[in-house]
Amino acid sequence: MKMMPSRRQGGVALLEVMLAVLLLGIGLLGTIGLQARAYSALSDASMRAEATMATEKLLGVMNADLANVAAGGYVYDGAAAPSTALAPWVTETQTYIPGARITVAVTGQNRRYQVDVAIRWTRKNGGAENVHRVTSYIGF
Repeated sequence: MKMMPSRRQGGVALLEVMLAVLLLGIGLLGTIGLQARAYSALSDASMRAEATMATEKLLGVMNADLANVAAGGYVYDGAAAPSTALAPWVTETQTYIPGARITVAVTGQNRRYQVDVAIRWTRKNGGAENVHRVTSYIGF
């Protein structure tokens, strides 16, 4: 005797497939969201690394040019045009960090100087401002 399949079981496999597709879709959307956040974090880290390298480069140049440091050739408030000693560095930094706002303050005397460098940037419109500040002492 042959058993007839129950009519109540019809469409269960289709329902299972639809549920699996729904769960897979939710998982893929979550993965895409995580990927976007990882890309954003990587971009921020890249800008911080650029700011660090730019600051270290400027401090090295300043340490080799103490006469110009003493004359105020590296002071920059971001509003006026940078001095001839500082202009190439500012241009290069703003090339690597688009929209960077830079300030350089130098205090001290007698070949002992405190240098405060701040580089500010905003990665996207309406986003939070990132600030990279370094205080260093040169000329000792």
